[in-house]
Amino acid sequence: MDAQNKEVDALVQKITGLHAAISKLPSLSPSPDVDALFTDLVTACVPPSPVDVTKLGPEAQAMREGLIRLCSEAEGKLEAHYSDMLAAFDNPLDHLGVFPYYSNYINLSKLEYELLARYVPGGIAPARVAFIGSGPLPFSSYVLAARHLPDAVFDNYDLCGAANDRASKLFRADKDVGARMSFHTADVADLTDELATYDVVFLAALVGMAAEDKAKVIAHLGAHMADGAALVVRSAHGARGFLYPIVDPQDIGRGGFEVLAVCHPDDDVVNSVIIAQKSSDMHANGLRNGRGGQCARGTVPVVSPPCRFGEMVADVSQKREEFANAEVAF
Repeated sequence: MDAQNKEVDALVQKITGLHAAISKLPSLSPSPDVDALFTDLVTACVPPSPVDVTKLGPEAQAMREGLIRLCSEAEGKLEAHYSDMLAAFDNPLDHLGVFPYYSNYINLSKLEYELLARYVPGGIAPARVAFIGSGPLPFSSYVLAARHLPDAVFDNYDLCGAANDRASKLFRADKDVGARMSFHTADVADLTDELATYDVVFLAALVGMAAEDKAKVIAHLGAHMADGAALVVRSAHGARGFLYPIVDPQDIGRGGFEVLAVCHPDDDVVNSVIIAQKSSDMHANGLRNGRGGQCARGTVPVVSPPCRFGEMVADVSQKREEFANAEVAF
Protein backbone atom coordinates (compact mmCIF):
# COMPACT_ATOMS: atom_id res chain seq x y z
CA MET A 1 0.00 0.00 0.00
CA ASP A 2 2.86 2.39 0.81
CA ALA A 3 4.40 1.73 -2.58
CA GLN A 4 1.03 2.47 -4.25
CA ASN A 5 0.63 5.68 -2.26
CA LYS A 6 4.11 6.80 -3.29
CA GLU A 7 3.32 6.02 -6.92
CA VAL A 8 0.09 8.02 -6.74
CA ASP A 9 1.80 10.94 -4.96
CA ALA A 10 4.56 11.02 -7.58
CA LEU A 11 2.01 10.97 -10.41
CA VAL A 12 -0.11 13.75 -8.91
CA GLN A 13 3.04 15.84 -8.40
CA LYS A 14 4.06 15.31 -12.04
CA ILE A 15 0.58 16.14 -13.34
CA THR A 16 0.45 19.23 -11.14
CA GLY A 17 3.72 20.43 -12.64
CA LEU A 18 2.45 19.86 -16.17
CA HIS A 19 -0.78 21.68 -15.35
CA ALA A 20 1.22 24.67 -14.12
CA ALA A 21 3.34 24.70 -17.27
CA ILE A 22 0.32 24.39 -19.58
CA SER A 23 -1.47 27.17 -17.68
CA LYS A 24 1.40 29.54 -18.47
CA LEU A 25 1.26 28.99 -22.22
CA PRO A 26 0.23 32.14 -24.11
CA SER A 27 -1.96 30.07 -26.44
CA LEU A 28 -3.21 26.48 -26.68
CA SER A 29 -3.18 26.49 -30.47
CA PRO A 30 -0.89 23.82 -31.98
CA SER A 31 2.78 24.72 -31.59
CA PRO A 32 5.97 22.87 -30.60
CA ASP A 33 5.62 23.95 -26.95
CA VAL A 34 1.94 23.02 -26.76
CA ASP A 35 2.48 19.70 -28.51
CA ALA A 36 5.41 18.79 -26.24
CA LEU A 37 3.57 19.51 -23.00
CA PHE A 38 0.40 17.65 -23.99
CA THR A 39 2.47 14.73 -25.24
CA ASP A 40 4.15 14.58 -21.82
CA LEU A 41 0.74 14.78 -20.15
CA VAL A 42 -0.78 11.94 -22.19
CA THR A 43 2.36 9.84 -21.72
CA ALA A 44 2.04 10.25 -17.95
CA CYS A 45 -1.70 9.50 -17.83
CA VAL A 46 -2.20 6.59 -20.23
CA PRO A 47 -0.29 3.76 -18.45
CA PRO A 48 -2.27 1.74 -15.85
CA SER A 49 -2.22 3.47 -12.47
CA PRO A 50 -3.67 2.78 -9.01
CA VAL A 51 -4.84 6.39 -8.70
CA ASP A 52 -8.54 7.05 -8.09
CA VAL A 53 -8.95 10.66 -9.14
CA THR A 54 -12.39 10.85 -7.51
CA LYS A 55 -10.69 10.49 -4.10
CA LEU A 56 -8.11 13.24 -4.52
CA GLY A 57 -7.99 16.07 -2.00
CA PRO A 58 -9.66 19.42 -2.74
CA GLU A 59 -6.51 21.08 -4.10
CA ALA A 60 -5.67 18.22 -6.45
CA GLN A 61 -9.32 17.95 -7.48
CA ALA A 62 -9.41 21.64 -8.41
CA MET A 63 -6.19 21.18 -10.39
CA ARG A 64 -7.70 18.19 -12.24
CA GLU A 65 -10.88 20.09 -13.13
CA GLY A 66 -8.83 22.99 -14.47
CA LEU A 67 -6.62 20.60 -16.44
CA ILE A 68 -9.60 18.92 -18.10
CA ARG A 69 -10.85 22.35 -19.21
CA LEU A 70 -7.41 23.12 -20.67
CA CYS A 71 -7.37 19.75 -22.44
CA SER A 72 -10.80 20.48 -23.87
CA GLU A 73 -9.71 23.87 -25.19
CA ALA A 74 -6.49 22.48 -26.65
CA GLU A 75 -8.31 19.56 -28.26
CA GLY A 76 -10.79 21.96 -29.87
CA LYS A 77 -8.01 24.11 -31.29
CA LEU A 78 -6.10 21.05 -32.55
CA GLU A 79 -9.18 19.67 -34.29
CA ALA A 80 -10.03 23.06 -35.83
CA HIS A 81 -6.48 23.37 -37.15
CA TYR A 82 -6.55 19.97 -38.84
CA SER A 83 -10.10 20.42 -40.06
CA ASP A 84 -9.02 23.56 -41.92
CA MET A 85 -5.99 21.71 -43.29
CA LEU A 86 -8.14 18.82 -44.55
CA ALA A 87 -10.72 21.16 -46.07
CA ALA A 88 -8.05 22.43 -48.48
CA PHE A 89 -8.02 19.05 -50.29
CA ASP A 90 -10.41 18.31 -53.13
CA ASN A 91 -11.68 15.26 -51.22
CA PRO A 92 -10.80 15.72 -47.54
CA LEU A 93 -11.88 12.18 -46.61
CA ASP A 94 -9.03 10.76 -48.71
CA HIS A 95 -6.47 12.44 -46.44
CA LEU A 96 -7.68 11.79 -42.88
CA GLY A 97 -4.39 10.12 -42.05
CA VAL A 98 -2.70 13.52 -41.83
CA PHE A 99 -4.28 13.85 -38.39
CA PRO A 100 -1.76 12.24 -36.02
CA TYR A 101 -4.39 10.54 -33.83
CA TYR A 102 -6.74 9.28 -36.54
CA SER A 103 -5.93 5.64 -35.72
CA ASN A 104 -7.13 6.23 -32.15
CA TYR A 105 -10.56 7.20 -33.49
CA ILE A 106 -10.61 4.10 -35.69
CA ASN A 107 -9.88 1.89 -32.68
CA LEU A 108 -12.30 3.68 -30.35
CA SER A 109 -15.17 3.53 -32.84
CA LYS A 110 -14.46 -0.15 -33.52
CA LEU A 111 -14.55 -0.85 -29.79
CA GLU A 112 -17.84 1.02 -29.36
CA TYR A 113 -19.46 -0.81 -32.27
CA GLU A 114 -18.30 -4.22 -31.02
CA LEU A 115 -19.56 -3.50 -27.50
CA LEU A 116 -22.94 -2.40 -28.89
CA ALA A 117 -23.19 -5.52 -31.05
CA ARG A 118 -22.27 -7.80 -28.17
CA TYR A 119 -24.21 -6.33 -25.24
CA VAL A 120 -27.36 -4.69 -26.62
CA PRO A 121 -30.04 -7.41 -26.57
CA GLY A 122 -30.82 -8.52 -30.11
CA GLY A 123 -27.82 -6.68 -31.53
CA ILE A 124 -28.00 -3.38 -33.37
CA ALA A 125 -28.97 -2.29 -36.86
CA PRO A 126 -29.74 1.40 -36.29
CA ALA A 127 -31.46 3.52 -38.91
CA ARG A 128 -30.80 6.81 -37.11
CA VAL A 129 -27.83 7.74 -34.92
CA ALA A 130 -27.12 10.93 -32.98
CA PHE A 131 -23.66 12.06 -31.93
CA ILE A 132 -23.72 14.73 -29.22
CA GLY A 133 -20.57 16.87 -29.16
CA SER A 134 -19.23 16.05 -32.64
CA GLY A 135 -16.81 18.99 -32.96
CA PRO A 136 -14.99 20.34 -36.04
CA LEU A 137 -13.37 16.97 -36.85
CA PRO A 138 -16.14 14.35 -36.56
CA PHE A 139 -13.94 11.29 -37.03
CA SER A 140 -16.06 9.10 -34.76
CA SER A 141 -19.20 9.60 -36.81
CA TYR A 142 -17.29 9.12 -40.04
CA VAL A 143 -15.61 5.87 -38.96
CA LEU A 144 -18.86 4.47 -37.58
CA ALA A 145 -20.78 5.42 -40.74
CA ALA A 146 -18.15 4.24 -43.21
CA ARG A 147 -16.95 1.07 -41.52
CA HIS A 148 -19.60 -0.22 -39.15
CA LEU A 149 -23.05 1.28 -39.78
CA PRO A 150 -23.34 1.65 -43.58
CA ASP A 151 -27.12 2.02 -43.56
CA ALA A 152 -27.46 4.53 -40.72
CA VAL A 153 -28.13 8.26 -40.98
CA PHE A 154 -26.05 10.38 -38.58
CA ASP A 155 -27.18 13.64 -36.96
CA ASN A 156 -24.22 15.43 -35.38
CA TYR A 157 -24.84 18.06 -32.71
CA ASP A 158 -22.45 20.67 -31.37
CA LEU A 159 -22.85 23.94 -29.49
CA CYS A 160 -20.39 25.69 -31.81
CA GLY A 161 -21.65 26.80 -35.20
CA ALA A 162 -18.09 27.31 -36.47
CA ALA A 163 -17.25 23.71 -35.56
CA ASN A 164 -20.24 22.47 -37.55
CA ASP A 165 -19.30 24.64 -40.54
CA ARG A 166 -15.82 23.14 -40.51
CA ALA A 167 -17.14 19.60 -40.13
CA SER A 168 -19.63 19.87 -42.99
CA LYS A 169 -16.90 20.97 -45.43
CA LEU A 170 -15.10 17.66 -44.93
CA PHE A 171 -17.97 15.71 -46.51
CA ARG A 172 -18.71 17.98 -49.48
CA ALA A 173 -17.17 15.60 -52.05
CA ASP A 174 -18.46 12.32 -50.64
CA LYS A 175 -21.75 11.07 -52.06
CA ASP A 176 -22.10 8.08 -49.71
CA VAL A 177 -21.20 9.01 -46.14
CA GLY A 178 -21.69 12.69 -46.91
CA ALA A 179 -25.30 12.03 -47.89
CA ARG A 180 -25.91 10.34 -44.53
CA MET A 181 -24.23 13.01 -42.41
CA SER A 182 -25.86 16.23 -41.16
CA PHE A 183 -24.73 18.84 -38.64
CA HIS A 184 -26.83 20.84 -36.22
CA THR A 185 -25.89 23.70 -33.91
CA ALA A 186 -27.77 23.06 -30.67
CA ASP A 187 -27.46 22.54 -26.94
CA VAL A 188 -28.42 19.01 -25.97
CA ALA A 189 -30.64 20.52 -23.27
CA ASP A 190 -32.79 22.01 -26.04
CA LEU A 191 -33.29 18.69 -27.83
CA THR A 192 -36.54 16.94 -26.92
CA ASP A 193 -38.80 15.22 -29.46
CA GLU A 194 -35.97 14.57 -31.91
CA LEU A 195 -34.13 12.45 -29.33
CA ALA A 196 -36.94 9.89 -29.48
CA THR A 197 -36.19 9.25 -33.16
CA TYR A 198 -32.71 7.78 -32.62
CA ASP A 199 -31.83 4.13 -32.19
CA VAL A 200 -28.38 4.95 -30.77
CA VAL A 201 -27.06 8.13 -29.15
CA PHE A 202 -23.34 8.72 -28.61
CA LEU A 203 -22.30 11.18 -25.89
CA ALA A 204 -18.83 12.69 -26.37
CA ALA A 205 -16.45 12.72 -23.43
CA LEU A 206 -16.30 16.50 -23.10
CA VAL A 207 -20.05 17.19 -23.12
CA GLY A 208 -20.74 18.15 -19.51
CA MET A 209 -17.26 18.34 -18.00
CA ALA A 210 -18.35 18.60 -14.35
CA ALA A 211 -19.94 15.48 -12.84
CA GLU A 212 -23.21 17.26 -12.04
CA ASP A 213 -23.42 18.67 -15.58
CA LYS A 214 -22.83 15.24 -17.10
CA ALA A 215 -25.53 13.76 -14.84
CA LYS A 216 -27.99 16.43 -16.00
CA VAL A 217 -27.25 15.68 -19.66
CA ILE A 218 -27.76 11.95 -19.11
CA ALA A 219 -31.01 12.54 -17.21
CA HIS A 220 -32.23 14.74 -20.08
CA LEU A 221 -31.41 12.02 -22.59
CA GLY A 222 -33.20 9.49 -20.39
CA ALA A 223 -36.30 11.66 -20.30
CA HIS A 224 -36.54 11.98 -24.09
CA MET A 225 -34.90 8.97 -25.77
CA ALA A 226 -37.10 6.10 -26.93
CA ASP A 227 -37.46 2.99 -24.80
CA GLY A 228 -34.98 0.39 -25.96
CA ALA A 229 -32.63 2.92 -27.60
CA ALA A 230 -28.93 2.50 -26.83
CA LEU A 231 -26.68 5.12 -25.22
CA VAL A 232 -22.89 5.12 -25.61
CA VAL A 233 -21.09 7.26 -23.03
CA ARG A 234 -17.38 8.01 -23.17
CA SER A 235 -15.67 8.15 -19.80
CA ALA A 236 -12.18 7.65 -18.33
CA HIS A 237 -10.46 5.40 -15.81
CA GLY A 238 -7.40 5.64 -13.57
CA ALA A 239 -4.94 8.40 -14.42
CA ARG A 240 -6.79 9.00 -17.69
CA GLY A 241 -9.28 10.82 -15.47
CA PHE A 242 -6.84 13.75 -15.54
CA LEU A 243 -7.58 14.09 -19.27
CA TYR A 244 -11.33 13.44 -19.44
CA PRO A 245 -14.29 13.46 -17.04
CA ILE A 246 -15.15 10.21 -15.28
CA VAL A 247 -18.78 9.16 -15.56
CA ASP A 248 -20.30 7.25 -12.65
CA PRO A 249 -22.45 4.37 -13.97
CA GLN A 250 -24.83 5.12 -11.10
CA ASP A 251 -25.62 8.46 -12.72
CA ILE A 252 -26.51 6.63 -15.93
CA GLY A 253 -28.79 4.28 -13.98
CA ARG A 254 -30.44 7.20 -12.19
CA GLY A 255 -30.94 8.84 -15.60
CA GLY A 256 -33.32 6.09 -16.69
CA PHE A 257 -30.93 3.61 -18.31
CA GLU A 258 -29.78 0.09 -17.64
CA VAL A 259 -25.99 -0.16 -17.78
CA LEU A 260 -25.11 -3.12 -19.99
CA ALA A 261 -21.30 -2.95 -20.06
CA VAL A 262 -18.37 -0.83 -18.91
CA CYS A 263 -15.04 -1.19 -20.71
CA HIS A 264 -11.71 0.32 -19.62
CA PRO A 265 -9.16 -0.15 -22.43
CA ASP A 266 -5.50 -0.31 -21.46
CA ASP A 267 -4.04 0.49 -24.88
CA ASP A 268 -3.92 3.64 -27.01
CA VAL A 269 -7.71 4.03 -26.75
CA VAL A 270 -7.77 6.62 -23.97
CA ASN A 271 -11.51 6.74 -23.28
CA SER A 272 -13.50 4.20 -21.34
CA VAL A 273 -16.82 3.20 -22.92
CA ILE A 274 -20.15 2.65 -21.17
CA ILE A 275 -22.98 0.93 -23.04
CA ALA A 276 -26.50 1.49 -21.70
CA GLN A 277 -30.08 1.07 -22.85
CA LYS A 278 -33.11 3.21 -22.17
CA SER A 279 -35.27 1.13 -19.87
CA SER A 280 -39.03 0.95 -20.18
CA ASP A 281 -39.60 0.01 -16.55
CA MET A 282 -37.72 2.70 -14.63
CA HIS A 283 -39.23 4.51 -11.69
CA ALA A 284 -39.44 8.27 -12.02
CA ASN A 285 -36.48 8.54 -9.64
CA GLY A 286 -34.29 6.55 -12.03
CA LEU A 287 -34.07 3.31 -10.02
CA ARG A 288 -34.91 0.15 -11.86
CA ASN A 289 -37.87 -1.78 -10.45
CA GLY A 290 -36.52 -4.47 -8.17
CA ARG A 291 -33.03 -4.17 -9.71
CA GLY A 292 -31.65 -0.91 -8.40
CA GLY A 293 -28.38 -2.65 -7.61
CA GLN A 294 -27.71 -3.26 -11.30
CA CYS A 295 -26.07 0.15 -11.55
CA ALA A 296 -24.57 0.33 -8.09
CA ARG A 297 -20.84 1.00 -7.88
CA GLY A 298 -18.88 -2.22 -7.91
CA THR A 299 -21.66 -4.31 -9.47
CA VAL A 300 -21.69 -2.90 -12.99
CA PRO A 301 -20.63 -5.38 -15.69
CA VAL A 302 -17.00 -4.36 -16.34
CA VAL A 303 -15.87 -6.17 -19.48
CA SER A 304 -12.75 -6.59 -21.61
CA PRO A 305 -12.64 -5.23 -25.15
CA PRO A 306 -14.29 -7.79 -27.46
CA CYS A 307 -11.33 -7.63 -29.84
CA ARG A 308 -9.06 -8.94 -27.11
CA PHE A 309 -11.11 -12.11 -26.88
CA GLY A 310 -10.94 -12.53 -30.63
CA GLU A 311 -7.17 -12.05 -30.59
CA MET A 312 -6.80 -14.63 -27.83
CA VAL A 313 -8.92 -17.16 -29.75
CA ALA A 314 -6.90 -16.56 -32.90
CA ASP A 315 -3.66 -16.93 -30.96
CA VAL A 316 -4.82 -20.19 -29.35
CA SER A 317 -5.91 -21.54 -32.75
CA GLN A 318 -2.57 -20.62 -34.24
CA LYS A 319 -0.71 -22.32 -31.40
CA ARG A 320 -2.81 -25.45 -31.81
CA GLU A 321 -2.06 -25.53 -35.52
CA GLU A 322 1.65 -25.02 -34.90
CA PHE A 323 1.63 -27.79 -32.29
CA ALA A 324 -0.23 -30.16 -34.63
CA ASN A 325 2.20 -29.46 -37.43
CA ALA A 326 5.10 -30.02 -35.08
CA GLU A 327 3.66 -33.39 -34.07
CA VAL A 328 3.23 -34.40 -37.72
CA ALA A 329 6.74 -33.29 -38.57
CA PHE A 330 8.12 -35.20 -35.62
